Amino acid sequence: MAGVLDYDIKYLPGVGERRAALLVSELNVRTFGDLLYYFPFRYIDRTRLFRIGEIGGEVPAYIQIRARITGMAYEGEGRKRRLRVFASDGTGTADLVWFSGTKWIEKRLEVGREYIIFGRPNLYHGELSFVHPEIDLVEKLINRPSGGLQGVYSSTEKLNNAQLGTKGIYNLVCTLWQQVADHIPETLPESFVAAYDLLPRREALYNIHFPQSPDLLKRAEYRLKFEELLGIQLAILSRRATRTTAADGFYFPRVGEYFNTFYREKLPFELTGAQKRVIREIRADTVTGHQMNRLLQGDVGSGKTLVALMAMLLAADNGFQSCLMVPTEILARQHYASIERMIDGLGIRAAVLTGSTRKRERDEILEALARGEIHMLIGTHALLEERVQFDNLGLVVIDEQHRFGVEQRARMWTKNSRPPHILVMTATPIPRTLAMTLYGDLDVSVIDELPPGRKPIVTRHLYDSQRMKLFGFLRREIARGRQVYVVYPLIKESEKMDYKDLYDGFETLSREFPLPEYRLSVVHGKLPPEEKNEGMRAFKEGETQIMVATSVIEVGVDVPNATVMVIESAERFGLSQLHQLRGRVGRGGEQSYCILMSGDKLSREARARLDAMVETTDGFRLSELDLKLRGAGDINGTQQSGMAFDLKIASLARDGAIVEYARRTAEALLEQDPTLARPEHVLLARLRSRYVNRGEVDFGMIS
Repeated sequence: MAGVLDYDIKYLPGVGERRAALLVSELNVRTFGDLLYYFPFRYIDRTRLFRIGEIGGEVPAYIQIRARITGMAYEGEGRKRRLRVFASDGTGTADLVWFSGTKWIEKRLEVGREYIIFGRPNLYHGELSFVHPEIDLVEKLINRPSGGLQGVYSSTEKLNNAQLGTKGIYNLVCTLWQQVADHIPETLPESFVAAYDLLPRREALYNIHFPQSPDLLKRAEYRLKFEELLGIQLAILSRRATRTTAADGFYFPRVGEYFNTFYREKLPFELTGAQKRVIREIRADTVTGHQMNRLLQGDVGSGKTLVALMAMLLAADNGFQSCLMVPTEILARQHYASIERMIDGLGIRAAVLTGSTRKRERDEILEALARGEIHMLIGTHALLEERVQFDNLGLVVIDEQHRFGVEQRARMWTKNSRPPHILVMTATPIPRTLAMTLYGDLDVSVIDELPPGRKPIVTRHLYDSQRMKLFGFLRREIARGRQVYVVYPLIKESEKMDYKDLYDGFETLSREFPLPEYRLSVVHGKLPPEEKNEGMRAFKEGETQIMVATSVIEVGVDVPNATVMVIESAERFGLSQLHQLRGRVGRGGEQSYCILMSGDKLSREARARLDAMVETTDGFRLSELDLKLRGAGDINGTQQSGMAFDLKIASLARDGAIVEYARRTAEALLEQDPTLARPEHVLLARLRSRYVNRGEVDFGMIS
C-alpha cells in the first residue's frame, strides 16, 4: 500500500512542477522516499561559533560567526560589480562579498539585524572576509534539527540555478522530515535490530541527515549500509540456491576419447596444480544435474584458455556443442588458430565466426552448426545473432566477460531449450568484496600459478625526461632479437589533454628507429580490420620489431618473442588495465620488462598506481588497490555488467568488512529459512525483494 514516502516529490512544499522535473532529471529523485535516501556526501561541523576578534593564524576551512549587518554597498563596474556587506560582532568586523545573486541577497538582508554567517574565511592584511557565505537568521538556525554536524549534499549547475544547491537541498530535507517523520516503517525485524545492535530505521535516517553526535552518525551509517548490503546478499544467495537446487542442467557423465587423447598426446605443456584443480571443479559441476555457473579468474598467461578447451572437449565427449565468445576479432582468430593446432587429429571440428566473416563462409558455418557438425564455435558478438543456431549447445565459455553487457551475455543462454553450462573467464583479478557482490551467485575458481619457466616481469617507472635512456634500452633488446610494444592512451590529439598521442609517438619512434634497420607496425581500434590484422600479423611473425598501438592490444595479442611493454602516459590508465597490458609480455622464456612512462607532475593517486605497479606483479593485490582508488563503478566493467545495484550509501571499495558480515548473516538466515517464509522473516523477505531484479543477470534462470 502506498504511503507518504511514495508521494510525488512535486508535492513537497518548496518544490513544485519545475523543481520536481529538475530533481528527477538531475538526481533521479522522484518521490519523498527518494529524497529521504539522498544522503549527504560529507558533513561540516557547525558546533562552534567563532568571534571575529579571535580569528587569526591558522583558520579552519569553514567557520561560522554570529554578527550584525552594519551596512552594504555596491562596488566595481560590469563583470567586476559586487555587493559588499559589512558585519560586526563587537570584537571585530568582516566583509561579506557576493558577485552574483546580489539583488536576492540585498532584499534578504536587513541592516541592524543579527545573522549566523557560515563560509570559507579569507584573511588579507588581517582583515576577515567571506565570499558567497551562507546566511541564516539566528532564530531560524536555532530551530533546525541538526546537532551541529550539517550535511553537504551533491548538486549540479542546473539545480544551483534553481536555488537547489547543497544548501537548497538541505532546506528541502528539513521540510521533508517534518512531513515523513511519523511515517517511516521499520524494514528489519525488531528482534533482528536488537540482536545485531542496530539503530532503528527512523533514528538512523534522522541521524544520517541531522547527526546529533559523531557517534550517532557512525551508527546511522552502519545501520543503513548493513541493511543495503544484507538485502543484496539475500537476493544473490537466494538466486544461487534456486539455481543449485533446480535439476535443469545438462549431464556430462563421460570423460571420453576426445578429452583423454588430448590429455595424453596433445597437451602442449604439463598442467599446473591450479589448472588441474579447476578442471576437477568443472568436472564436478557437470555431473550434478544442475547448470554450472562458474567464474574462472587468472592472470594473463596463466592458462585459462587451455582449461576452457578441456571443458569444451568434455562437452564434445558427451555429445554437446560448445562455444567460446571473446570481445575482439583479433582474439577470436588467435584462439581459433591455437585451438585448431591443439585439436588437430582428434576428429573435432572447430570454426570461427566474426563480424567480418564473408557471407558464403558464414552460411556454410551456420548450416554445419545447426546440423551438429561443428563441435566448437569461436567468435565475437557475432555469436549472439539470431541466425546462429546450435543443434545441441551444452557449454558457453565467455572470455574477458566484463566486456559484454548483461543483455548480450543473456542471449547466449537462450541458444538451447535448456540453459547450457556457463564458464565466464577474466584475466582482471576481482577483489573479494566485489566478487561477492558482482558474482556472488557464481562459483569461483582461481588459477593462481603461472606455467613453469615464466620469469617475473621487471617493471620500471621512467619520466619523459628519461626518454633517451628508454630508447637506448629498446635498441639493446631489439639487437638481441626481441620485440617491443609501445602503447598510447589516445589515437588523435585532444585539445584538453597534453599527452603524446599515437601518431606523434610513431613519428618520433620512426626517427629514432629508422628504416631499413628497424620496422614498425601501427595498430589501433579505428583502423579497418584488414589493416589492423596485417599490423598484428607482421609483428607476430617478426617482420616488425616495434608495435605502436593503443590499448586495443590489452586483450588478444600473444607474441612470446615480445619482451618489452612501454606504456606511454601511464598515469592515464587504471591499475587493472596497466596490469593487463603488462601481461602481454613475459609469455616466453626470456626476461621481460614493462616500462611505465609518465610526465613529471603526477597526482597523488597516479603516483600510488605507478608505485604499486613497480612493487608487485600480484594481480589480486593490484585489484584491491584499484578498487580503493577508483571505486567499484569504474573498474572491471561493473557499470556495463549491471552490478551497481544503485547503492545509496554502502561502498564496495570502503565497506569490505560490512560486505563480508552481511554475506555471513545472509548465509546463516537462509540456512535456517531458505525461502524466508517464516512469519518472523516477512520484513527480510521484503528487503530481499527490493534487490531480486537488480544487479547481475540471473544466470541460467532465463528461459
